[in-house]
Amino acid sequence: MTFLSILCALLLEQMKPLRADNPIYANIKLFAVRMEAWFNAGQATHGRMGWFLMMAALMVPTALVYWLLLRYNLILGAFAWNVLIVYLTLGFRHYSHYFTSIQLALNAGDEAAARALLAEWTKTDTVGLEANEIARIAVEKALITTHRNVFGVFFWFLLPLGPAAAVMYRVSEYLARAWNEPEHMKNEAFGQFAARAFYWIDWIPARLTAVAFAVVGNFEDAIYAWRNFAHRWRDEAIGIILAAGGGAMGVRLGTPQENLARLVPVDAATVDISDVEVEALPGDEPSVRALQSTVGLVWRALLLWMLLLLLMSGAMALG
Repeated sequence: MTFLSILCALLLEQMKPLRADNPIYANIKLFAVRMEAWFNAGQATHGRMGWFLMMAALMVPTALVYWLLLRYNLILGAFAWNVLIVYLTLGFRHYSHYFTSIQLALNAGDEAAARALLAEWTKTDTVGLEANEIARIAVEKALITTHRNVFGVFFWFLLPLGPAAAVMYRVSEYLARAWNEPEHMKNEAFGQFAARAFYWIDWIPARLTAVAFAVVGNFEDAIYAWRNFAHRWRDEAIGIILAAGGGAMGVRLGTPQENLARLVPVDAATVDISDVEVEALPGDEPSVRALQSTVGLVWRALLLWMLLLLLMSGAMALG
């Protein structure tokens, strides 16, 4: 049932992609805002309480519906519930239109359009970026988004909690961002637990995604970059995924400041990188061709996950 649930959800998303601003996501975001308003009194313990209560409010009903369907032998109902939850938690097509449009714009030489699309996608200032910088940021965003919206969901959906675990992964990823990244939340203790919780929830999935990139790409370069350069990023999971993904494609990802984030004792943005001697990351500078390489890498990794899932499902059925 697990393999068919994921396959049907993927096919459904290809035929009718769920918009990133759909009402279900909007209500969850509103719920997160209200939880922060209700519980944020300036201490980390309040963030922990809010995190657990929000998770319980979303996971318990999801698990209860699935359990009731199985309890009364409503197999088709349980299957449909699985497909629905995977469809809602996956995000393979949520942002692919940005990536495709950026690729088309760069191929046409329209850097202004590519910068505008990238700014809308990443919510960052892209003024003055050249084509190779646009390509690099688009590749990085695509790899991280694919991991968090697809491969991470796969891993947790395979565990005994099934659909409830998939909900936990996606919601914990959102809370780690929503309660830490906005300007008014950056120095708040409230979001510390959410960030730490997602670090551990994503610990295994991030490494499995890196392994998948290595297997379907240049294995030796991916493993070399992972072992020697992933620790340079301030965010460990992002460093692992980008180092392995870049190595698998033969592309150098990350800015010099990002790659020095854990090698210097102060904020990397204030460091004169010319005074710091470090080994350069392997690979070529990103180009428009790197965008096409990213598409191939992601699809091959997805097929690898599906093949392994099929083999696991077959072994369980025979056992």
